[in-house]
Amino acid sequence: MNKRTFLKQMTLAGLGPIASRSFFEGPLLNSLPKLPLEEEAIWELVRRQYELHPDFINLESGYYNIIPQPTMDKYLEHLKRVNLEGSFYMRNHRFKDKAWITNKLAETFGCDSSNLVITRNTTESLDLVVSGFPWKKDDHAIYALQDYGAMQDMFLQIKKRYGVKLTAVSVPNHPQSDAEIVELYESQITPKTKMIMLCHMINITGQILPVKKICEMAHRHGVEVLVDGAHSIGHFEFKISELDCDYYGSSLHKWLATPLGAGLLYVKSDHISKIWPLLADNEKNLTNIKRLSHTGTHPVATDLAISNAIDYLQWIGLKRKEKRMRFLKNYWYEALRDVPNIVINTPIAADRSCGIGNIGIQTLSPHLLAERLFKEFKIFTVAIDYANVKGCRITPNVFTSTEELDEFVNAMKSLAKA
Repeated sequence: MNKRTFLKQMTLAGLGPIASRSFFEGPLLNSLPKLPLEEEAIWELVRRQYELHPDFINLESGYYNIIPQPTMDKYLEHLKRVNLEGSFYMRNHRFKDKAWITNKLAETFGCDSSNLVITRNTTESLDLVVSGFPWKKDDHAIYALQDYGAMQDMFLQIKKRYGVKLTAVSVPNHPQSDAEIVELYESQITPKTKMIMLCHMINITGQILPVKKICEMAHRHGVEVLVDGAHSIGHFEFKISELDCDYYGSSLHKWLATPLGAGLLYVKSDHISKIWPLLADNEKNLTNIKRLSHTGTHPVATDLAISNAIDYLQWIGLKRKEKRMRFLKNYWYEALRDVPNIVINTPIAADRSCGIGNIGIQTLSPHLLAERLFKEFKIFTVAIDYANVKGCRITPNVFTSTEELDEFVNAMKSLAKA
């Protein structure tokens, strides 16, 4: 055996343990403590697993859910491991691990893995569908003024590019019934309508729309439905497949609390072949959804941490989390709903909202309200001032205490008197 052959065999032998080790050995669930029996003790334990900023109360979890420490520890392990293995990991394990995580996502949120891909966020997921749809001149699409701006911008782009006609409806903050919302969209359908885009949960108010009923109506007219689920995955319980939508996009760094830069896209099997990918992929089978998810050399540790975020969610329990999120929203909502000078822009009914709410003061602009809450009371929120919504979005999280919400309630009552 010559020296070169000997060194090559020794090198490969040295890689053996690395190649056999799994990123998913010792799942996060095994290292988390048993939940207490008493409800408030559960949330006190959860709160201790977050590193919270000492200088302000964070009531703006809707943009980015900060990561609990158990997930963060695993994420850092992934970063170090990928950095240690370098190209060896990227060439040998990246795609197998991504497929494994995709299967876990699909199983957790109720769809087949052949209809799901991991993306970077909701905008990428939905814009991929809007930009890649086979539009023709004078086709028609419907969306709402309350939809996220990036998706509205993409519709405006395809209007300029293909001559697509657009209709923007305005969703009422306090609808009287599901039928009112369904009729709002149905009234705008024409023989040329190809797509309706709607929010599962409107990001600026937290209102949950009757997605399945809208999909059933749209399909009777031969119209496809694209759903913005940015705030739904990991927030409240549902199964994607049971919504009967054609496309569904979400950001996992929101309520699933993964690191920044993780999302998902669901596409019904019948539609996969007709959507043009955002980035060309070497997958030539038009019916394989992987052709829509070419991400190249992106931060793979983020994808790996999705598995840990799912473990953490399962440790809490999605039903328990949904109940807690609704409790937190209702806690401040009930304390402020009848206060003079205060306007609430979110429905209270259990099936119409969960953890997100929006509140304003008639005598203060939303931006001034957000500014004063932060400067005078050290409470961080975000101002919303467009469509028919004027107020601050309030998005507590599983780490939020009722004592913090008491401070928010007192601050709003004080500002409402001024």
